[in-house]
Amino acid sequence: MPHTVGAADLAGFAAATAEAHAVPPRDARLLADTLVTAELWGHASHGMLRLPWYLDRLASGATTAVADPRVVSDNGAVVVVDGRHGLGQVLTDQAVALGVERARRHGISAVAVRNSGHFGTAAYFTRKAAEQGCVALLATNASPAMAPWGGREKRVGTNPWSIAAPGGRYGTVVMDIANTAAARGKIYHAKERGEPIPEGWAADAEGVPTTDPRRAIEGLILPMAGHKGYAISFMFDVLAGVLTGSAFGSAVVGPYRSTGRSGVGHLLICVDIRSMADPAEFEQRMETLIEETKSTPAAPGTAEIFVPGEPEIRTAERLRTEGITLVDDTWAALATIAATVAVPLPRSLTPQEPPA
Repeated sequence: MPHTVGAADLAGFAAATAEAHAVPPRDARLLADTLVTAELWGHASHGMLRLPWYLDRLASGATTAVADPRVVSDNGAVVVVDGRHGLGQVLTDQAVALGVERARRHGISAVAVRNSGHFGTAAYFTRKAAEQGCVALLATNASPAMAPWGGREKRVGTNPWSIAAPGGRYGTVVMDIANTAAARGKIYHAKERGEPIPEGWAADAEGVPTTDPRRAIEGLILPMAGHKGYAISFMFDVLAGVLTGSAFGSAVVGPYRSTGRSGVGHLLICVDIRSMADPAEFEQRMETLIEETKSTPAAPGTAEIFVPGEPEIRTAERLRTEGITLVDDTWAALATIAATVAVPLPRSLTPQEPPA
């Protein structure tokens, strides 16, 4: 049966298991926070189900436990960093700090990261830049998941991307999408729940549409918006893979494989709002846009209009009170980790018991 756990307990468990794999405490806490934040936002596909994947890659040596990035080139506003196969979350967090600092100095910055790993939820990082007064775009590439338009063999990754901006009194507005009909993690999550996936998400290994997540994992994820999703994904591989000097196309290794260097590339672009507009005026204009959008008459069956990023914040507020519920397969995987590294499982909440 599913287990409900408090966010703080879950983060403590994830961090302790990462430390048991030689990840420094600060980096372990960051990794844990990205996973638990994804759960709080309602994106279990990018949450705790991925912890075993990251730990397996650390155990095999495919991911380096202690990140030791090196600057390849530094042209002021443009910096290229070799991640040297460290945790993607750690490298991307460092890229945000560098990107914001350089944007403040030059008005705009581009930080390229090569030889990284999967960083989880892109919005986690673009939000950080937006909270420091930037509009940020973060692109990354991924292992092949979809076929080129008209093809029937995996050659193109989901290659997700995120844009975030300060929204005044509405907080941060943020978009985070993969270029497929669904992120691959959502299909893995459906498999763990034992549920079918919606029509239009995937095809099997023969290219036949399927609602079976197991056949979908073996087959193809379909692009969003048909040929447009394929084209966008291809071009983001140009930005995140080819341009950064990292792996691209079929050379990228996904996090669900325990061996093989990932070769993932990221490109972070930050625009310092102060370099283009008065920050207070920008936020006022953003508030006007948000209010105009949210005041749109709702279609039948729709209770409220949301702007990008708003549903996640609402969900997080609720789950911090109710706790995070993990499906059986995810809990069983965590139990295996707990036994292997001698870290106690987080305590399950009893009904009506509030999280700590």
